[in-house]
Amino acid sequence: MKEFHNINEILDFAIGEEQEAVDFYLFLAARSKNQEAKKIFNEFAGEEMRHKANLTKLKEDGTLQLSDEKVRDLKITEYLVDVRPSPDMDYQEALILAMKKEKAAFKMYTALAERASDPAARQLLQALALEESRHKLRFELEYDEVVLKEN
Repeated sequence: MKEFHNINEILDFAIGEEQEAVDFYLFLAARSKNQEAKKIFNEFAGEEMRHKANLTKLKEDGTLQLSDEKVRDLKITEYLVDVRPSPDMDYQEALILAMKKEKAAFKMYTALAERASDPAARQLLQALALEESRHKLRFELEYDEVVLKEN
């Protein structure tokens, strides 16, 4: 697992992860034949761009506001099979892919926080994990509202 020596290394890593997410969602949007999936992937990319901008601003001004907010986990991803990206993905598959991606990011930041010896680094990694859990919840709520209610 990745080792960090200071807050800037954590922020650089997180900024890189957000850029990878932007690139991933734009790649899926460009190849999607389904217009609804294409639209949602572009929206996901835009959201990840905003997260990257927030992290960049945090790196520049150095202020971090931590939250003790508890984010609900609907645990929808626990019961869904993995989805592979494809040009023919429908909206449901796009949401599943997004939920699983956000869950993986949450688990990664949580594991890194548990290993961090520096309290400031631990807090930053916990804040990043919390942000990823918010993203996952957003997709879970959308999935619950659109997919589960239709079935």
